Order: sequence, then structure tokens, then C-alpha cells
Amino acid sequence: MALTAGIVGLPNVGKSTLFNAITKSQVEAANYPFATIAPNVGVVKVNDKRLDDIQALVNSKKVIPTTFEFTDIAGLVKGASKGEGLGNQFLSNIREVDAILHVVRCFDDDDITHVHGTIDPVADIEIIDIELMLADLQSVDNRIGKVERKSTVDKDAKAEFELLKRCKAVLEENKPIRILSFDEAEEKIARTFHFLTSKPVIYVANLDEASLVDPESNKYYQAVKAYGAQNGTRVIWICAKVEEDLSSLENEERDMFLHEMGVAESGLDVLVRNSYDILNLRTFFTVGPQEIRAWTYLNGMKAPECAGVIHTDFQKGFIRAETYSFDDLMKYKSEQGIKEAGRLRLEGKEYIVQDGDIMHFRFNV
Repeated sequence: MALTAGIVGLPNVGKSTLFNAITKSQVEAANYPFATIAPNVGVVKVNDKRLDDIQALVNSKKVIPTTFEFTDIAGLVKGASKGEGLGNQFLSNIREVDAILHVVRCFDDDDITHVHGTIDPVADIEIIDIELMLADLQSVDNRIGKVERKSTVDKDAKAEFELLKRCKAVLEENKPIRILSFDEAEEKIARTFHFLTSKPVIYVANLDEASLVDPESNKYYQAVKAYGAQNGTRVIWICAKVEEDLSSLENEERDMFLHEMGVAESGLDVLVRNSYDILNLRTFFTVGPQEIRAWTYLNGMKAPECAGVIHTDFQKGFIRAETYSFDDLMKYKSEQGIKEAGRLRLEGKEYIVQDGDIMHFRFNV
């Protein structure tokens, strides 16, 4: 599934440092605004412990995780919706992503300039949220007058006009479009506008290293959590600098470092997992002696569609899917054990794939 999350925020909040950690690439992370102008795109593997558990039983030649794509978008500033700070270009980049990871600075450091001279993560969030709402309102206003004239005689224009009126009312209350509920037909119309505030969002609180021992003691993080709870947006914490340092370590060293810090898993793994979740993504596996592989699919997909994730021919010629669950493999220790327990299933075209399914597709083209 080619879905991507865009990393946004004000200048100098740690976006590019976080992106460096994600991709192990050296994107410029300079101490001045607009160090990042063109969006940088990176693909990161999704760490899934289930792959290791499957490999321990199957011992395949290769283990291939699934991947997720992140886009580093340059820092926005107040007035971006009117073109300030190359705002139009940056807003255009945000339109191309499927989810937004909004990084906010939650640490004091006199050596790193804050674009507004003071650390106030909630104010920072509101600046960007307002700019995105203003950009969406501009899109609505540009279209609503044209479609209103047709709405009395054209059924499609009437449906579009009614949707735009709802969006306008919400935006004028300084609320994002994502709080609205759309039916299937309305969703199809809304997608054509690529509304910025319709995208799912995670607030990423970028802490200093000292706060990792007890993130709850960080007053800025507490403020972001309260703000997220108020408007229904999930909040996670991360230390971008530590994650960048971790990205240069081998797995064993990385695990030891995390253990010494008293952290159960890396912030990046938490970030990827949450990005996956807000985009409603899930994972199925294919397992054999040559390779074990994880595949990303959209929750609710049926077996033929998931077969198509691997190859379009698999979907075109789909016959059935021999299926068992990861949990059953852990319980019965082998495919033969699963068969003997009567847990191997033959699923047809209407089967809705479940997270953790292990599948072998039968097809004929």
C-alpha cells in the first residue's frame, strides 16, 4: 500500500532530525528556518516482532518486513496560507500525503532558535492548524460560488454544494474537516479537494534526552497531551536526537541502549505503529522455505484484493486462499500441526483478511 505520512511543524522543532533517524539519511538539519525546501521522501522498514517469531519456527532463507513511507516537509510559519515562508509550496506538499505527523518542540535549549522566541507547543500547534484551516477555507470559497449556481438544476452539483456548506461552517468555527462524518458518496466528493484538515493527525512531542526517564514530568508534553485530548488527536512522545543516534547502531547495540535508558521500544517503532493505525493499515504474511514476508493492506480488504497487493495476476486469477492465523502458528508450531488441529482454512473471494493472517494464494491466469 503506497500510503505516506508527512512530517510537518514550525521551523527548528526537530522534523529533519527525526527524518534522519527514520531513514538513516543525512537530510540537512540546520539551525535556521527553511533548511528543508524540497520535500525529502524516505522509506523505513516496519519492525514487527511476529516476523522473528515465525522465523524461529519456519527458518526461511530470507525475512522481508513491510515498509512505510515518510515525507519530510519544510517548516511552516504563520501566514503560510497567504504564501508566507514559501507557504503555498509547502501546503501543496502536505496535500500529497495521507496522514500528518505534527512535530512540536517540548524542550528548552538556548542554542536552538525558536521561530517565535518562546517554547509554547500548544501555540505552535494552533498556528499550523489555523494555517491549514485557512487554506481549506480558501479552497471551499473558490469553489462554492461556482457550484451553487448549478445546484438548483444539477443533482451532482447540489450534493457538492451541500458538502461544501458543511465544510465551510466547520472551518469558520476553527475546527478541522476531519470531525465531519461523510457517507460513501460524500467521501468521494471530498477526496477531490484534497482537504488538508481532513487528513488524520498525530501530535509528536519532541522531548529532550533528560525527559526520557520520565516523559510525564515534562510540562510541555503534558500541555500537548491535554490539548490532544481536548480535540480528539492522539499524542506520542519521541526524542528525535536520541532516535538519530540509535539509527547508527546495530540491532543488538540499539536494544542494549534502550534497555539502559529504561525504554521498552524505540520512539520510531511507536511512531510507525501509530502511523499505520491512523491510516487503518494492517499486515498479513506469506510464509515458505525461501522467504517470510510481511505485506501491508487496508483494513477491510477482501482476499482477492490482498492477493493483488502481491501481484495483479494473483487478484485477476484468484481461486482461493489457504489461510491460518499467526496465533495458531504460535500454538501448533507448524503448518502440519495447524492442519491436524483443523485450523487451516480455505477462504474465498468474500473473505475479509484479518491482521496477522498467514496466506497462500491459489490463482489461475
